[in-house]
Amino acid sequence: MGRRKLKIQRLECVKARQAKYSKRKKGFLKKAKELAILCDVDLAVLMFSPTKKPSLYVGHDKDFSIVLERMSALSFEEREQRRRYTNEIIKKMYPIDDAEVLSSNSIFDREEALKVKHIELLELKEKLAQKRKILRDWTNPDKVNDPRQIKVMEEHLIATLTRVKNKKGAMDLQTQDAQLPRSSI
Repeated sequence: MGRRKLKIQRLECVKARQAKYSKRKKGFLKKAKELAILCDVDLAVLMFSPTKKPSLYVGHDKDFSIVLERMSALSFEEREQRRRYTNEIIKKMYPIDDAEVLSSNSIFDREEALKVKHIELLELKEKLAQKRKILRDWTNPDKVNDPRQIKVMEEHLIATLTRVKNKKGAMDLQTQDAQLPRSSI
């Protein structure tokens, strides 16, 4: 009788999560050790249990600081490139919404998003300053020195006055219709 494939998703029950972590941790560390030995790679695995307790495994009986030194010797761009590559592999293996979160962890992506937001903020500040100036012009038309701005304000007032007159005419017609006696047919 074969084993059935488990759907990979977060366990909601805290006790079930802790039990599953305890069962799988030993197997995971065994696989990490085998990988380090078979492929002769430096390996460091750091895990935090659901109870926030850390577990650290470093392959080949090396010191953790040696593995960290090798990692820090890589350029920042190389580390980011590796992270993106790993995230792409994970997305292909597990096409779920959580993969979106992994790609947003990239520092380059965050910096790019921050730059875009900064540009948007500057544009919005500029629009706000323009709107404030227009509002100041409307509250103090005597202080407006630009003839084009005066012309725009005049056209706006004429259009608004026309709409008000039309609305008044429509309301007058409604009141006249309401006041006329209804003749019975």
